[in-house]
Amino acid sequence: MFTPVTGRTVLVTGGTKGIGKGIAGVFARAGANVVVVGRDRERGEGTAEELGAAYVSADVGRAEDCERMAAEAVERFGGIDVLCANAGVFPDAKLEDMTEADIDAIFATNVKGTMLSVKACLAELERSGHGRVILTSSITGPITGYPGWSHYGATKAAQLGFLRTAAIELAAKGITINAVMPGNIETEGLDELGPEYRQKMESSIPQRKLGKVEDIGYAALFFASDEAAYITGQTIVVDGGQVLPESMMALEAV
Repeated sequence: MFTPVTGRTVLVTGGTKGIGKGIAGVFARAGANVVVVGRDRERGEGTAEELGAAYVSADVGRAEDCERMAAEAVERFGGIDVLCANAGVFPDAKLEDMTEADIDAIFATNVKGTMLSVKACLAELERSGHGRVILTSSITGPITGYPGWSHYGATKAAQLGFLRTAAIELAAKGITINAVMPGNIETEGLDELGPEYRQKMESSIPQRKLGKVEDIGYAALFFASDEAAYITGQTIVVDGGQVLPESMMALEAV
């Protein structure tokens, strides 16, 4: 049995939809005090009401917003025990068409936003005595590639570069930092892409199905547990085996 996270405060950036909402839901059902952070107030308030969580409107690419979200979490629940730095954007642009603004925008949220979020929560995470940081990276960039996502992949790899040095610095403060690397996960809007798109995605995965947002949440919950206290600077791939086949022929041979 894992030590319960009941009563601990978990802040989830990008927690109003998709994987972030799945992470927030897993922690909420585990009895944690959850704060979801996002830029869309209407969506954020709806998610908070659905999950029994609190909502803070913030843009993680802005230092003052990150400091305010941390302060509001502390004001509401008295501290921060876990930061799930999940906020991310994934626009599509081929390299030949990519603009400087495209690059700046994705790095501002995915990399700068991750770093600013961690920095803003550091003091409270140290004060908690069991501080945990969990980053949402991706298989895209660190392991795989996909046309149109070179800038996205670069940000996800950059998160892992940050992770490894941050783990050394944060160890002295009693804080662990690890990352979950999702594969193809079923989120809002997938149905709009049509059944053929989904079938092609599923056919590339050994388990022949997409992951659920809760699958990422459970991995984050493990990293946040007392039992994972001696694990830091590490990554866990949650992808149904997607990165394992050397080609589609490997799956067809099964």
